[in-house]
Amino acid sequence: MRLVFMGTPDFSVPVLDALVAAAHDVAAVYCQPPRPAGRGKKDRPSPVQARAEALGLEVRHPVSLRSPEAQAEFASFGADAAVVVAYGLILPQPVLDQPRFGCLNIHASLLPRWRGAAPIHRAIMAGDAKTGICIMQMEAGLDTGPVLLRAETPIGAEETTADLHDRLSALGAEKIVEALERLPKLQAEAQPEEGVTYAAKIDKAEARVDWARPADEVDRLIRGLSPFPGAWALIGGERVKLLRSRLVEGRGAPGEVLHGFTVTCGTGAVEILEAQREGKRPMPAEELAMGLDLPDRLS
Repeated sequence: MRLVFMGTPDFSVPVLDALVAAAHDVAAVYCQPPRPAGRGKKDRPSPVQARAEALGLEVRHPVSLRSPEAQAEFASFGADAAVVVAYGLILPQPVLDQPRFGCLNIHASLLPRWRGAAPIHRAIMAGDAKTGICIMQMEAGLDTGPVLLRAETPIGAEETTADLHDRLSALGAEKIVEALERLPKLQAEAQPEEGVTYAAKIDKAEARVDWARPADEVDRLIRGLSPFPGAWALIGGERVKLLRSRLVEGRGAPGEVLHGFTVTCGTGAVEILEAQREGKRPMPAEELAMGLDLPDRLS
């Protein structure tokens, strides 16, 4: 098929690679414009732009698709379909209507659960046993379109958002290739009205660990916010990110540090497996503890 690909972050790159490997004709790649990054704050292209240019593909990064000029340029590619994954711009109706088979979105949840911006984080933070990928026919609403194809996967007991992100990216790449092979015979199923939840964008104000909460909630917060923005605790006046954890046995007052880097919670305890000091690289908890004087209790 002749395709327009629309995506921006790392999550989208394996999908682009899979479309190229499947010998689809990617007429153009749309992504967010380069943003200032790094110490010098120089404009840095997105992961998708960098990959597309390495593949010799034509790249577009308009700030909006609402102008007649932007819509005319999109139409000029004559796409059979647009594949959209974590693009970052709203597609107006003229863009949605232009490709012959419409715009297909790869969404990292089992819709209608976790529509919106942060489905991977929210699934882990909520304690969901499973999640997955949906290939959805896009419409004007927020992740409300009918689903063409879905695939489930369990969420591991110690899995972080980073871990699940990579697995779902690979699964999305696999399933969009399958969906394109089966078009137009795939039957789109409307999403049920029951079970709708929204995955609100992560607010950094959520990230401080409250040790008075039950251990399972603290564990899910740590894993769900890893690696970004990172759940954190103050240790010796320093903000330390907690990146990996697991549930363990332990009793004590909330925030009490037991053996190693095990911390008691409102009920139960968590063992911190990986953490990151300010300005330092992530490291195993035992390595971090050698250079950091852990107090008897964390506030």
